[in-house]
Formats: sequence, C-alpha cells, structure tokens
Amino acid sequence: MIKTCVIVGASHAGVNCAFALRNYGWSGKIILLDAAPHLPYAKPPLSKTFLTDQCEPAEIKNKSAYAQQDIDLRLGSRVLEIDSDNHTVFLEDASLILFDFLVLATGAKAVIPPIEGVHSSHVYYLRTLSDALKIKKATINNEKDKFLIIGAGYVGLEIAASLRKLQKSVVIVEREERILSRVTSEITSSYFYDLHTKNGVEIFCDKEVIRISKNAKQSSVLCADGTVFHADSIIVGVGAIPQTHLAEQAGLDIDKGILIDQNCRTSNPKIFAIGDCTRFKHPLYKDFIRIESIQNAVDQAKIAAANITGNNVVYDSLPWFWSDQYEVKLQMAGLPVDYDNLIMRKKSDEEVSIWYLKNDQIIAVDAINNPRAYMLGMKLIKSKSQVEPKKIKDIETPLSATSFLKEV
Repeated sequence: MIKTCVIVGASHAGVNCAFALRNYGWSGKIILLDAAPHLPYAKPPLSKTFLTDQCEPAEIKNKSAYAQQDIDLRLGSRVLEIDSDNHTVFLEDASLILFDFLVLATGAKAVIPPIEGVHSSHVYYLRTLSDALKIKKATINNEKDKFLIIGAGYVGLEIAASLRKLQKSVVIVEREERILSRVTSEITSSYFYDLHTKNGVEIFCDKEVIRISKNAKQSSVLCADGTVFHADSIIVGVGAIPQTHLAEQAGLDIDKGILIDQNCRTSNPKIFAIGDCTRFKHPLYKDFIRIESIQNAVDQAKIAAANITGNNVVYDSLPWFWSDQYEVKLQMAGLPVDYDNLIMRKKSDEEVSIWYLKNDQIIAVDAINNPRAYMLGMKLIKSKSQVEPKKIKDIETPLSATSFLKEV
C-alpha cells in the first residue's frame, strides 16, 4: 500500500522536508500544501534586496523541481482542520487527505501590538511576500515620503537600511531601552545604533506607542510619554509568534510553540513539526528555545525526513544567523544567553567581533564583517574548548583554531 506524507506549509522548512524525504528514499506520496498562491520563496531578501532592487522573489526551488521529484505541490490550499485520530487533513475547499505521516511547517506570523489604530490601511507589516509588495509600493508613491518603523529588531533595522538606500527619511521608535535588546549584547546594540544614526536614521528608545491616527496628509504616532511623531507610512516590526492553531486543534502539546523532541516529533508519533513554529530543548543550551532562522528550518526539515523514513537522527545543530545592513554583514553563531564574560575584539570600526563566554568556553560570537571570526567561533563552540579570554581580546593573537586555547 502506498503511504502518504502530508506537509502543511511550503516554507523553507516545508519545501526542504519534501525534497529531503525523496533523498532519504521515501517512495510514497508527498503532498505539500500552502495557502498562498505564490511559488515557495525565500523570506530573508524581503527586507533587503527585494525592497531596493527591481527583482522577483527568490524561489526556494524552481517549478519543475517539484514535478521531477514527484512532489504534489498544492498552492492556494488552506488547511482548516486536522483529525489526528483518523489521520485526516480537511481543506477549505471541502476536500480531505488521509495521511500516514504529517509534518507541520506552519511558521510564524507578525505580532500585532495592542496599539489603537494599528489595523489602519497605512500601517504595514513584513512577514510575507504580500506584505513586502505593499511596502515596496509605498516607497514609490512619493520620493520624499517619511517612514516610521515601530520596533528595532533585526527585521526593523534591515528595513530601515533598505529605505535609506532608497533615500527615504526614516525614524525608528523602540519600546525598550536599547535596540536589539532581546537578542544581543549592549556592545552589538551600540554598534548598530551608531551605524544607523551615521546613515541618517533617527532612533528613539524608551518610546511605547499607544495610538496611531491619520489625517488627510500624514499619520501621527502617539507615545505613552506624550511624544508625537509624524510620518507618511508606518511599518510595525515587533516580532513574530508561532502559528500553532492547527496543532492546538489536533491536540498536540503546545508551550510558546509546538513542542517537539530531538527527532522533531510532536506528542503524536505520526505528526512532526519543523521550523519557526516549533519549540524544543536544545542539546547545547539545555533549555527550551524557539529559533527563527533558515538554518533551523532546513536542519529540522532534514531531521524530520530522516526519522519519517526510519532513520533515528537527532537534532544537534548549532544555531547561526545573519543580517545585512548597509555594507555591513553581521554573522552570529550560537545564542548569547547566560554568559559570564563578554569580549570585544576590534581590528577597525568596520571589522569587529564580540565573543560570549561561560566558564571560559565560547557559547556565541557576533562577527561584523569578519567571516574568519564567525567560522572560528563555530568551531570553538562545537568543541567546547577552554579558551584564554586575554588572547581573544589581543588583536595580535591570530584567528586560528588553536591560538585562543587555554594552555594546559
């Protein structure tokens, strides 16, 4: 009897899982469902080159690749319900699909903060291609348009850099005391604060937006302290939350994401979950985390495919991320959590690395225009080697696998 694996969500996670299943020898049906009408595309460029350049969305795979691998890609197919007991997926068009295995790659959606007026037509978000197209259209309406971005995370900062490349006036308002406060150290935050202000972006921290209003000419943003900002267009970028409604309806265990084990299996042994929608206990950091990154999506996709095809493969990947802003490339390895020592190694204003240590072991590194530091950081994090902090700080110490090691 031919078996069927249904994948819900044609994201990086979902698409890579479908192709990985074939690589692992799955000979049954693969049905890849997505509510969007677009061919699956890469999301990272949406805040960068897609906004600034005359280019089409970057496809994850070309259209013919799905047919070549006998992957039944069904676009515009919205899943309404999952009957986990009877292994059935119900679609919006009233059809149903029986499955032997189900993979949830439902991703995350933009957080809509409790701000009065936030649902107005002049307020934009950036999570999908449709969102990006709306922002892109707004950038060509008027060359002198002023943009206000609510939220100074990586996506908000990337959008700001793209808008400045288009010569737009940009203001950022951030609720926290500093930009990037939830994801990195004060050193890295300060570097990117200076980078953006030098490029003409106005940044205001400690500003909690409570109301957005619009008159005939401009929008007004009112903050809790009484400060008022004016802009032509407003972009909200205050984070994302996992899409768990289908998992909840299917009776799966949920805790700030779909809970999965080291095999990417949910509380139902026939249902797997991968990508931004998942939360899991990381073997290196010994805590439950949720990671929004292409790396995590692709790695979990392969792990799920391996286990569906009978291979016991566990997740032990080291998280890594990147961000492009202006001419600066930030590469991050590991998670900067629970560190007891922080070291900045600075060769120049354009080439910096920030090293996070715990008990003289490197647990994360932020490498700014410094791919060698990034690669070295990856190696040292994985090896769990004891290092000498003063050697890291000394710019004369070579960037090599052994130069930072503590002498025995």
